[in-house]
Amino acid sequence: MRIGSSIALIVIGAIIAFAVNYHVAGINRNLIGFILMIAGVVLLIISLAVAFGGRRTTTTTRSGIDPASGERITQQDRRDGTY
Repeated sequence: MRIGSSIALIVIGAIIAFAVNYHVAGINRNLIGFILMIAGVVLLIISLAVAFGGRRTTTTTRSGIDPASGERITQQDRRDGTY
């Protein structure tokens, strides 16, 4: 789940907990709403930690001499890894 899904869970849980007046026997709608809100907050924190976590960078540098011209050649490859 991503950030949007987490926010949707928070909103749906708040609507169930605070705005719905429908009562069903044996079901505590406030508890269900609070469970959805807590799950949304936990998933939001996890999503933000993954999205803004440290990014890994790998840099490879190769040096050599071109046999045809005798010039020194330096090649650098950079890869930014995302999660």
